[in-house]
Amino acid sequence: MPLSKQYLKSKPECKVTFCVAAKDAKSVEVAGDFNGWKTTKLKKFKNGNFKAQLNLPVEHEYQFRYIVDGQWVNETQADAYKWNDFASTDNSVVIV
Repeated sequence: MPLSKQYLKSKPECKVTFCVAAKDAKSVEVAGDFNGWKTTKLKKFKNGNFKAQLNLPVEHEYQFRYIVDGQWVNETQADAYKWNDFASTDNSVVIV
């Protein structure tokens, strides 16, 4: 379950769950358009997955990347990828 979405009925938001399987990692964070490219830490679970949930306004697409032990990594099952001239690589995209 790398990336999942749950649309809320009560407001125009989507609960996005970011999940990274990184059993040997010490820390995983996510940064993107939705948090001004500041990092949000993902919580590590006993099964080796790191997870965080964020409520994002709907009808938008957001670029993001993970930071696994200091290394920038893309979501393997992102909705799309967009080129980032600053980093000279693709960013993951989630569309809600």
